[in-house]
Amino acid sequence: MASQWGMTPRESIEGECARRGTRDVVANCVAILSGEAVDEAMLPVLAGPAAAQVLRGGAGSVTGYWPRVWAMRALLYAWDESARTVVVDSVNDGSWRVREMCAKVVARHCVDDALEAMVGLTNDPVTRVRQAAHRALVRLVEADA
Repeated sequence: MASQWGMTPRESIEGECARRGTRDVVANCVAILSGEAVDEAMLPVLAGPAAAQVLRGGAGSVTGYWPRVWAMRALLYAWDESARTVVVDSVNDGSWRVREMCAKVVARHCVDDALEAMVGLTNDPVTRVRQAAHRALVRLVEADA
């Protein structure tokens, strides 16, 4: 689905990868997911118009969970092996939205290091996280077959 500014998240991320390079985009996402300072110029790329509210201090501001959700979603479209550790570690994020997106990234990129973590997420209190973890496990098992 296209955003108000005419691009899907995938188009925005792929465009930024073409402009800055995939490694730089992934490094910015890893930094956000690791709790480092947020590159505020990157947020509109990750989130489109929704970033404006966060940059103004709303919705938890740049230290809230939305930048982590957007960074994890970006890893669906921009991938580098340097993101593996932060993806696996994100199964413990306090935000269910980050955990759900983490499972989607694991499934998309077959992050086999996350097998045990996905098993743990099948017991998550949030249904959407459990479902995403189950899909990731199926994908990991199919990829291993």
